[in-house]
Amino acid sequence: MKSATKKILAVVVALGTPMTAMATNGYFGHGVGMKSMGMGGTGIAMAQDSLASATNPAAAALTGNRIDFGLNLFRPDREARVSGSPAPGVNGTYDGNETSVFWIPEFGYSRDLGNGKAFGLTVVGRGGMNTDYDKVFGLYNGASSDKPGIDLAQLYISPTFAMKLNQDHAVGISLNMIYQRFKAQGLDNFESMAADGAGDNLTSGSYDSSTGFSIGLGWTGKVSQILTLGAMYTSKADMSKFDKYSDLFAEQGDFDIPATLGLGLAVKATPALTVAFDVTKIYYSSVASINNPLTPNLLNCPAMGGADQSQCMGGDNGPGFGWEDMTVYKLGFSWQFQNDLVLRAGFNKGKQPIPTSETFFNFLAPGVVENHLTLGATKTLGSGGELTFAYMHAFSKEVKGSGSIPSAFGGGEVDLNMSQDAFGIAYGWDM
Repeated sequence: MKSATKKILAVVVALGTPMTAMATNGYFGHGVGMKSMGMGGTGIAMAQDSLASATNPAAAALTGNRIDFGLNLFRPDREARVSGSPAPGVNGTYDGNETSVFWIPEFGYSRDLGNGKAFGLTVVGRGGMNTDYDKVFGLYNGASSDKPGIDLAQLYISPTFAMKLNQDHAVGISLNMIYQRFKAQGLDNFESMAADGAGDNLTSGSYDSSTGFSIGLGWTGKVSQILTLGAMYTSKADMSKFDKYSDLFAEQGDFDIPATLGLGLAVKATPALTVAFDVTKIYYSSVASINNPLTPNLLNCPAMGGADQSQCMGGDNGPGFGWEDMTVYKLGFSWQFQNDLVLRAGFNKGKQPIPTSETFFNFLAPGVVENHLTLGATKTLGSGGELTFAYMHAFSKEVKGSGSIPSAFGGGEVDLNMSQDAFGIAYGWDM
């Protein structure tokens, strides 16, 4: 028991610094936990390990006494192409991969408390975005030598309480304690457009942090011998403001995390094959700094010839990234190939959230991928532990700008392109 406790503490400490650049379903990852990730991110109605409660809190009542920890190697390929700009030296291709590999850790723990009650704890990187461009973008930073880019990481620490209502149904609730960190650089041209008139807190290039919380609710129920249903809801997270970026994000540096709602089913098609299907909606439109469009908001700022100070950078109705709500469909397969070997596959699809008119500012956040193919496997070892592998490929997606560079910046278009690969490994055991 002492050895297990030391392992838990070591993993939690290691997870204290998030290193995420997810950007798969918008800026959220396509799933949580290697078993789920190998099945397209499904998991609302299928509890496979102690990390399942991060997707549906009710899962903690179904996973018994268990520990899981893993590490995912994530490699996004980000590119932007600028054309039609009259500014000298601006048109061309920009490679956003100066930082190319990211390590994303995860940890889960569940404990049966007796009488149908259970406790769970997950520590995971749930979302993020990174761009690190190879050269200066003149429309962003003029004479500055800073290459543009951002780094956003989000870490969730989620204690969960769950209970079985009867033999077939369970409910759960999680308190998601959230830490964010963010930095941006190479945005000097926007400083004069700040609502406070100075723009001192817009493009420092140093990290700032933000904390907050949300509530997760979940239910799962076995409605027949072959069909299990599930539902989950995570509330919008009220986050503290990024003070160092109060001139960048709308509402003086506010960057809340949107709510999510999901429904899922798992069908025991044969004794060896389970098919899972989830639908999840992400409410990006509920967060001003994510949803507000760059134009016309910025053009209404007095520094741009308008008359509304609240629509300047960092203002109460300041510009954002223009992201729309996103609905994600996930399909997964789990096949008990041998007594000690489970094979998995899945597909994840969601219409990317960036309108073609908003690609100019999303040069910083090109979260445009839509179609993901996943594979996975779990091998049960002689010791009783489980070694799990997961692979994800997000197919290349291009979003071509249409009226994307405002006339105040000279006009032209920004086209965004992204693809991704990820490979993860996890180890878990029943205690």
